Amino acid sequence: MPKNKGKGGKNRKRGKNEADDEKRELVFKEDGQEYAQVLRMLGNGRCEAMCIDGTKRLCHIRGKMHKKVWIAAGDIILVGLRDYQDDKADVILKYMPDEARLLKAYGELPENTRLNEGIIDEEDEGGGDDYIEFEDEDIDKI
Repeated sequence: MPKNKGKGGKNRKRGKNEADDEKRELVFKEDGQEYAQVLRMLGNGRCEAMCIDGTKRLCHIRGKMHKKVWIAAGDIILVGLRDYQDDKADVILKYMPDEARLLKAYGELPENTRLNEGIIDEEDEGGGDDYIEFEDEDIDKI
C-alpha cells in the first residue's frame, strides 16, 4: 500500500472557513465595474445577472471565489465589464446582505432593487393559486 505523502485530505482543503470576513470595508464600483443582481445560476462557475445599467450579462465567477464564496439567485454582486465582450462579465465580489443594504442607503443601487428576496421568474407570476379545492359532495361521488 502506498504511503500518503500529502498534508491531509478534503477536510484540510475545506479549511476553517477563514473567508468569513466579519467586518470588511465596503467596496464601491470603479470605472469598468458595475453592480448586478444574480438572476439564476447556470453551473460551471457561471451565472446570469441583471446589471444596474439594464443589461443582462453572462457572468463568470473568478477562481479565487469559486467553491469559497457561494452565490445564489438574488445576491448583489460587483462585476468587471469586458472591453471586448459587452454581454459577458466577471464576478469580482459578492456583497453580504448588510453591505447590500448600505449600498442602497448610499444611493449606489436604485430604489426599485429588491434585496434579500429570491428572484421570481416571469412564468411564475401569473398563476397565484395552483391548488384545487374539492367539495365534500365530489368526494362522495367517487
